[in-house]
Amino acid sequence: MTPAGALALAAPHPAALAAARRAAARGGNAVDAALAAAAALTVVYPHQCSLGGDLIALVHAPDGTVRALLSVGAAAAGTDVEALRAADSRMPAQGPGTVTVPGAVAGWAALAEAYGTPGALAATLRDAAALAQAGATVSAGLARAVRDNEARIKADPGLSALLTGPDGRLVAVGDPLPQPRLAKVLDELADDPSSFYRGAVAEALADGLHALGSPLTAADLAAHRAEFAEPVSIAQVGAEPVSAEGVDVEPLGAEATDVKTVSVEAVGAAPEDAEALDAEPMGVRWWAAPPPSQGVVLPALLSAAAGAPGRSAAERTRLLAARCQDASAARDRLLGDPRGQRLDLDGLLDPAPLAGTLPPRPPFRPSGDTVAVTAVDSSGLAVSLIQSVYQTFGSGVCDPGTGIVLHNRGSAFSLIPGHPGLLRPGVRPPHTLCPVIGRSPALLLAAGCQGGRAQPQILAQTLPGLVDPDADPSAVLADPRWVIGARDIGFEDQTLLAEPGSVPAATPAVSPGLPVVTAPGPSDLAGHVQVVRLTRDGRLDAASDPRADGGTVQPETDAPGTTRTTPEGTPA
Repeated sequence: MTPAGALALAAPHPAALAAARRAAARGGNAVDAALAAAAALTVVYPHQCSLGGDLIALVHAPDGTVRALLSVGAAAAGTDVEALRAADSRMPAQGPGTVTVPGAVAGWAALAEAYGTPGALAATLRDAAALAQAGATVSAGLARAVRDNEARIKADPGLSALLTGPDGRLVAVGDPLPQPRLAKVLDELADDPSSFYRGAVAEALADGLHALGSPLTAADLAAHRAEFAEPVSIAQVGAEPVSAEGVDVEPLGAEATDVKTVSVEAVGAAPEDAEALDAEPMGVRWWAAPPPSQGVVLPALLSAAAGAPGRSAAERTRLLAARCQDASAARDRLLGDPRGQRLDLDGLLDPAPLAGTLPPRPPFRPSGDTVAVTAVDSSGLAVSLIQSVYQTFGSGVCDPGTGIVLHNRGSAFSLIPGHPGLLRPGVRPPHTLCPVIGRSPALLLAAGCQGGRAQPQILAQTLPGLVDPDADPSAVLADPRWVIGARDIGFEDQTLLAEPGSVPAATPAVSPGLPVVTAPGPSDLAGHVQVVRLTRDGRLDAASDPRADGGTVQPETDAPGTTRTTPEGTPA
């Protein structure tokens, strides 16, 4: 039996786990612990996440409601689209022109206000400030990123100052990484998180961005709002999809007229009773983030992953891989910001077959860097939180005044006239971050992963196994996986990259001309999944992907006489 108030958490770095334990020891809940881990990660993983990045999360409340939190920054109001188009037919990969408003801090504040314990976020930010001031030890992952991006780091004064030791060489494994400028910012945010957008931190950051050549201004920062939204949802009974749906986007602290309503049409036949799923022994409902997140394509992949009864493993693999290609193509052609335009949501929810065509080729290899944190507590509060600077070290720019590494989400915009992801002033870019929540009568789970554009593919291969309450989640995450991509996974053309054993030998060709390349072993390109679960009998567990260097926080003992809750939030 799990003690009341216990929680489970999965994160990709030991410092994040330590921060989560401190938050829990202070009486924090699952959201408090996740935010503590997230803040610590911005200190120890500047190549993957930062105060200068974005955040998307899903939260399952103890009463069973699920909401998405979108804190995705927009392009500057002063963006000169024609100048960018004159320079190249595609957006630049990095540089100050790719910096959009960072949303992570507003996302933290919104989650803390809606679900957290009073005072917990301030304590968490002071802990992160102390970590930055003292100088966290450089991890193997950060050291690899520094080594692989040496030229980029040396080209930017801010990154060079951040990542160069007192002896004049770039930092390596085990070196300290003191960040006094970032520590000062975190201390200021502990007193007032809104200062990042409308205060001293905003003014300093705006001045730094101007000096770096970015069009972002203090007014752009002040205009940002985190937004709660109804997630996209799919209900499955057995292997068959029942419905997929999603509703309005609601801004925090802004007028409703500032936000375009998102309406996702139903796919398949909706059940007569909204609670019919929970009464179905084999039923499961999934929630994913709505546009501009690519989570909108996940329902189609989960339906394909459920498979048709009686098909062989090889045929199921072929069908899912083909569906992943369809979804990738639909995302690249149809995804954009729903504010101010109508998206083809039917085409995203139920992607049409490629019919021999291929999705657009990215202009560069987007070696994406993202961190996922998942947490659930015994009350039924669960969160999947993902934050990112997009590519390694984001835009390749660190503001010298604040020590903040800035993301390059703007590189995901299109410059093609008429494209739904077209760069426009004040518009948010198409987004890769794809958290997910699942619930059945047997358990509640929260999952998220690193993996860039392949995140939906990775989740579609792992979630069917994770929803079995008797399955060992660590074993599920250790199973071999495959991903389909091009330059995003290191190939010039569309390729299926397979970890050994992930594709049955008898699998038919997924599509004409799609080569299959077998990796020598487990690959980071197959993603780093973090998952937590609460079962109907009150058991908490968690797993961190063995491809990463993370771990979990889990209850170590059971306490008799405690109150337990079902995944729906009612007493067991």
